[in-house]
Amino acid sequence: MSGPSGTCPNCGAKITFRWSSSIQTVCSFCKSVLVRTDVDLRRVGQVADLPPDSTPIQIGTEGVFAKDAFVVIGRIIYEYELGTWNEWHLVTNQGQSRWLSDAQQEYVFTAPTPVQQLPLVNTVKVGQRYTWNKVPYSVSGITHAHYCGVEGELPFQYWDKNDVDFVDLRSETGDFATIDYSDDQPALYTGKMVEFEDLRLKNLRTFEGWS
Repeated sequence: MSGPSGTCPNCGAKITFRWSSSIQTVCSFCKSVLVRTDVDLRRVGQVADLPPDSTPIQIGTEGVFAKDAFVVIGRIIYEYELGTWNEWHLVTNQGQSRWLSDAQQEYVFTAPTPVQQLPLVNTVKVGQRYTWNKVPYSVSGITHAHYCGVEGELPFQYWDKNDVDFVDLRSETGDFATIDYSDDQPALYTGKMVEFEDLRLKNLRTFEGWS
């Protein structure tokens, strides 16, 4: 699954991408945020120390969802009123980009879902209904979050955020959707809530208190 490789312009460490479509990565040695261009890698910033958390998932964790194997290659960390949560960037064995939300031991597996138009965040209220791809959803929550950091590879440039909004929606048949308002153009992700055991994860992080 390895993609292109290069050299960190800050410390000279070798950088190898797991996924050929990755736009951004973080140097594991000097924590520089690196963005791929047509020519080389460009340093655009540096990641501060990431906040501690209690998730066993880490870069390199592997699993299976809906018969598709995947590997974790990146992470975005957010802080909200209940603590922090992780958005793990996954790549499937078919080369597809997916996401696993890991919040307070609740897990949601989603995929980017292109739609023509999404509501403005200031017009959304809990209980409102929307339909995408013939699936009716109801708004279950609106989260105001603070960006805390990144690691690994991402499919877009994402390193200098601040406060962002998310709208979560659910269907009566167990489907899940979230609208991400962290960029000028909101993005929709749809999928399912999943149980940790059902993901058949391996190469997990071990630490005291986790079994």
